Amino acid sequence: MTNPGAPSARELTRFPGITGVVISPDGKHIAALISANGDEQVIGVWETDHIDRPPAILSSARMAFKSVEFIKNDRLAVIVQQTYTIGSSKGHLAKLYITDLKGEKWNPALPESRARSENAELEKNLLNPEILDRLPHDPRKILVVDDNGDVFKADVYSGTADRVERGSERFGNLQTDAKGEIRAKTEIDYQDGKAFYVQWIKNPATGQFEEHFRSFLKDRNVFGISGFSSDPNIVYVQGVRNGDKAGIYEYDIRTKTFLEPAFEHKMFDASGVFEDIDGKLLGFGYEDAAGSTYWTDPQLAAMNKGLRAALSIKMVPQDWTDPGTGQTAKINVADGADVRVASWADDRSVAIIQKSGPKDPGEYYLLTKDGKLSLLGKARPWIKAETLGDTRLVQYAARDGLMIPAFLTTPPAAFGKGPFPTIIMPHGGPWARDHLSWDVAGWVQYFASRGYVVLQPQFRGSEGWGRKLWTAGDSEWGQKMQDDKDDGAKWLMGQNIADPNRTVMFGYSYGGYSALAATIRPNGLYQCAVSGAGGSLADMKRVTAESRMMREYQRPFVGGLDAIKMAGEAKIPVFLYHGDRDTNVDIKDSERFIAGLKSAGKPYKWLEIKDMGHGYVTMTPAMMETQLVEIEKFFQNECKPGGL
Repeated sequence: MTNPGAPSARELTRFPGITGVVISPDGKHIAALISANGDEQVIGVWETDHIDRPPAILSSARMAFKSVEFIKNDRLAVIVQQTYTIGSSKGHLAKLYITDLKGEKWNPALPESRARSENAELEKNLLNPEILDRLPHDPRKILVVDDNGDVFKADVYSGTADRVERGSERFGNLQTDAKGEIRAKTEIDYQDGKAFYVQWIKNPATGQFEEHFRSFLKDRNVFGISGFSSDPNIVYVQGVRNGDKAGIYEYDIRTKTFLEPAFEHKMFDASGVFEDIDGKLLGFGYEDAAGSTYWTDPQLAAMNKGLRAALSIKMVPQDWTDPGTGQTAKINVADGADVRVASWADDRSVAIIQKSGPKDPGEYYLLTKDGKLSLLGKARPWIKAETLGDTRLVQYAARDGLMIPAFLTTPPAAFGKGPFPTIIMPHGGPWARDHLSWDVAGWVQYFASRGYVVLQPQFRGSEGWGRKLWTAGDSEWGQKMQDDKDDGAKWLMGQNIADPNRTVMFGYSYGGYSALAATIRPNGLYQCAVSGAGGSLADMKRVTAESRMMREYQRPFVGGLDAIKMAGEAKIPVFLYHGDRDTNVDIKDSERFIAGLKSAGKPYKWLEIKDMGHGYVTMTPAMMETQLVEIEKFFQNECKPGGL
């Protein structure tokens, strides 16, 4: 069977036509990353009242644009990236620049001295200050933190800056309120040799910082401030206080006590607070399938409801069993796509609305105060939705009864009812999770549009689904964590969705480690495996042991199967690929696994991708296209006798 019109690897991996759309604080201008040829991105700037006119174009021959945002009505903050090589060390550098709406003048976020040597130039380029607060009520200045933790009030027009607070090795994680005042910071301290975070908050009556609550790293339940209320004596604190899920709670600074919950969800973790520029509470975020917002502001709640109706978003009720408590409930899940406010003017009179989902790469709309919704552009208009697979949230029971969430993508109807060739695709991390959203890497829909089923299991050890599922993965690398992935494959086979003779595992980063573990385990479930930037257990132990904090927060929970030591026991063909500028997972880990395969005479395929780092942000479209094409070749030609 074929799927005429299925997107090519190039169509899925070339830069989007438009992405990262933002609107200025006064609502008069719009900026976005745009690409005409798919190989390089430039910045487009439009006048909101004339979106039909060609935008002003900001470009660079030396640097790759990665993000753009407004910090003043006529000033943009742009993150750029380029490669670096220092002896045998190489990777990618990111740097923040401030520019005008025409790109005529580019300045670093803080003044820099002139470099007098190559080494001095390199040291200067390694510095990367960050914006702490855009100070929406100040017409000229923003707060910037340098690499030493010093805080400066920087004038984005003159390029000058004045230090307002000196950094300290003792304190970090500075947080400001709606007025731009630094109101909170954290400290790391020790008690009986055990590390803990200390939350310091400024007393509104005295103006002095005071210690408030502690979170021991070994407990892996760090409480932190997620927002400042309109009452100067009340802040919002996020953490797990009751049961399995993180909530957001009101906290009284004067009495140093927690008050009533500001927001809790029975089934999902709370994830943040939304406020306007004056500190008015607008809503709360929570980690359901896609990551959603509960709007407490009636106007925004009504707007969200109206947007879903206008853009034909359908919410589907679904039975759900909480992995943490076993409680069941009905939850609403968007069918195919959903909407979100991507950006809005400070007075919320105009906004940028994004519609996107696992089957929709993204559409951007301008919403004006009269309720008019105008299409600004589509991220990938060349992709036909009918050629893509359908993705839905599912659950299955692991062999010990723990409920495992997952995202299941099935091929278009043109491929019939199945069973289908199937890819088990675990995420990286492992303390991470997937969402019901467009896969920017292109992996899921490339293979779904070619007749594959793709299962993304949220195995134990995944973060963002509650504490029980997260901590159940402790020291279970390649063991119970791997069982969950295998149980997902068996679940699909039992439903006649997955073909038992055409099932594989592919993952990247920790997912790549999982693919290596799949080659070793003696269950015969998989015909082959693909490991992208697959790390080793030994390296993860080393990295987490080097940091005093991680030594308590994560190192005690990293344990299990060391796939690299057992490479010679691989039972199925394996394809490994890795970027030569990966600074997260050493390419030597992949090379060590290959050495074990070689010595045992086991089949493998190897690809080193020049100039590629670890994260998606370091990958060019050509690098992404290469991954898809080479993985498909491996599946067709080298996976089990005769290919998939």
